[in-house]
Amino acid sequence: MSILHFRSIERRRTARAAMTMNVLAYGETASGEKFKFWTRTSSVSAHGGVMVLEAAELQAGQVVHLMNEYNLKKASAKILSVRRGREGETNAAFEFVQGGERFWSMAFPASGARGLRKFTARSGETN
Repeated sequence: MSILHFRSIERRRTARAAMTMNVLAYGETASGEKFKFWTRTSSVSAHGGVMVLEAAELQAGQVVHLMNEYNLKKASAKILSVRRGREGETNAAFEFVQGGERFWSMAFPASGARGLRKFTARSGETN
């Protein structure tokens, strides 16, 4: 079994943005019980995000419906993983399965795009 180098680059379809956005999550559990609760995201991307779970127990593979509080857009998302966060909160990673286009009202960089170059003035040079 090979070991990944600790500096390996994590490749994503689009960059993540650390952003708190209020969303309404609603749907139905596997046992048929309906749920609806307000939550917030901790990071978002063009294809999904990570939300904090305080009230409901969601499971990987479950489909939930989301509504963005800011622009009232709706989307369906699939829960990819549920993990315990650093401060003891439960985080659920999700990806959009329908209606995710422009859900965040943000423009994300294209896949594989490099960051902007930062120019710094050299010492001794004047403008």
